[in-house]
Amino acid sequence: MLPNYLTTLNHVFGFQGLRGGQQQVVESVLAGHSSAAIFPTGSGKSLCYQLPALHLPHLTLVISPLLALMKDQLDFLKGKGIAAASIDSSQTYDESRAIMQAVRNGEIKILMISVERLKNERFRQFISSVQISLLVVDEAHCISEWGHNFRPDYLKLPVYRQQLNIPQVLLLTATATPQVIEDMGTKFGIEQDNIVVTGFYRSNLDLNVIPCREQDKNIALLDLVKQGGDAPTIVYVTLQNTAEKVASLLTENGHPASAYHAGMPSDKRQLIQQQFMSGQIRCIVATIAFGMGVDKSDIRAVVHYDLPKSIENYSQEIGRAGRDGEKSVCTVLANRESVSVLENFVYGDTPDEVAIAYVLEQIGTTAQNGQWEVMLNRLSSDSNIRQLPLKTLLVYLELEGVIEPQYSYFADYRFKTTLTPAQIVGQFDGERKQFIEAVFAASPKSRVWHSVDFDALWQIYNADRKRVVAALDYFAEKGWIELESKQMTDVYKVCRREACLGENAISLSQRVHQLFSNKESAEIKRVHAMLDLFETDTCLSHRLAQYFADSNAPVQCGHCSVCNGRIAQLPKPQALPEVTEEQVRAWYQPFQDASRAIGMDASPETVTRFLCGISTPLMTRVKASKMQGFGKLANYPFDDVKNLYKNSLAY
Repeated sequence: MLPNYLTTLNHVFGFQGLRGGQQQVVESVLAGHSSAAIFPTGSGKSLCYQLPALHLPHLTLVISPLLALMKDQLDFLKGKGIAAASIDSSQTYDESRAIMQAVRNGEIKILMISVERLKNERFRQFISSVQISLLVVDEAHCISEWGHNFRPDYLKLPVYRQQLNIPQVLLLTATATPQVIEDMGTKFGIEQDNIVVTGFYRSNLDLNVIPCREQDKNIALLDLVKQGGDAPTIVYVTLQNTAEKVASLLTENGHPASAYHAGMPSDKRQLIQQQFMSGQIRCIVATIAFGMGVDKSDIRAVVHYDLPKSIENYSQEIGRAGRDGEKSVCTVLANRESVSVLENFVYGDTPDEVAIAYVLEQIGTTAQNGQWEVMLNRLSSDSNIRQLPLKTLLVYLELEGVIEPQYSYFADYRFKTTLTPAQIVGQFDGERKQFIEAVFAASPKSRVWHSVDFDALWQIYNADRKRVVAALDYFAEKGWIELESKQMTDVYKVCRREACLGENAISLSQRVHQLFSNKESAEIKRVHAMLDLFETDTCLSHRLAQYFADSNAPVQCGHCSVCNGRIAQLPKPQALPEVTEEQVRAWYQPFQDASRAIGMDASPETVTRFLCGISTPLMTRVKASKMQGFGKLANYPFDDVKNLYKNSLAY
């Protein structure tokens, strides 16, 4: 028999009943089934875990992609008197230690973490000692390679679930195509009957596409903002400097606006977000850094000054409007002039074949005793692969059976004592006392901090790393030491070393590079699918709903620009100035010379990225952004720039 969750719904949350889809998901979870909720933004996905969590016997562990998302949900839960907490990078060691103790004592019902937290050996050691009833994965589309925001660490969640013996999973997302829904269900073994997809269509959103050349966008934007009066508005842009410029433009023309982007200090971003939520700021000009977890119900307008990155991004961003059910207007100022900039975001994440070969060589030649240890930031710099695609590469190699993840650890631990070492040793006797003496003997002190030498501990005392870390954690919990850890190292078991050597390595690097190329092609198609949507001659709302597996949306909504007789024809790019091979060579030569000076040969793709202004780790090393040629051809199609480079070699 299901618990009387409706009483809890009323007494704790103050709701009389559940909305469409919520009841099915809540009852599925309370009946012991793993489930998935694919609901549109703002339709109450969070309640699908918050309500069952209060009836489940043990902890509900929530994987959340952003700090802002966690903070908003925690504020809501605490406001309802629910024992919830997060462990995140903004906390001090003492704060996270206190939360872990409360979880261990059973005082916390809901714990929120990022997926990366599960790579932390100290956290995994702690959470494996806690009974968990339910694993909740927010933004669950991140687990699918075919999702718009694929995150390799999410792929490991099914493994973590198994290791932590979590009986049930609940997946939550607003933006999942049929292919992504199938992929998510398969990875977590969720039965079709327990995957709940509600309608994507929202009748209160007016969708408009306004064809607009780049030089006309400022006038069009000012007109839109003027029409909206002082209604809460988000203006989305692609680049950080565009956010600053557009915010200044609006403010100078009598519409006070604040920029918001990832390049700003986090405390300033937090302040701007709080001021927007409270109504002190009425208009935000933001990159996609803004929005996840922003649950402001009365946003009346969302304007895309620049094209969104994909249909999925577009749907997420317009989904922030009109959550109170009142009419809201979503407008795209669209043209094809900036398509190259959008495509360049995609080209930046495809590693060169030579870079993939370098990683394989590292596995083949540096693995000791069947294990390969890697610091991601160092390998990223040495291989010239950005960290996110590098993580994806390692996942691909896992799928090929070449490597198998074992564990992650912090290479360096250090601590400072609040009791003297003698006082700490005095708390123990027998073999444990000898072990603690050995820990201090192998942890030499500089002025204040002791650094732990794990190798010495193994040689002198045969003390394995896990036991030492557990002891240090115990000391820290008791308040006897302050503990710090850094330099995350991932340890892999090398299952097929021969695949990383000789002809096998060449074949494997080609095959894996093809996977990245396929992904690149899919991402470029995603950009063009979005352009096709904006130029559609059928109802925009219907086309958008169809894309997200909603077959129940009206064929004509009556409140989009197409239904109102305004079919968009997007302005095509103006002809770009011709560039000579001589100019191109002059621009890239300093970069090529600087790369060779540090022992790296820039591939044609890397030189092309330099000319297009797409940064890579190699460019950071040689300070390429300060060179005259960096980004000189940012508005030109990637393939055209690559051909220009190749032609310049013959010049």
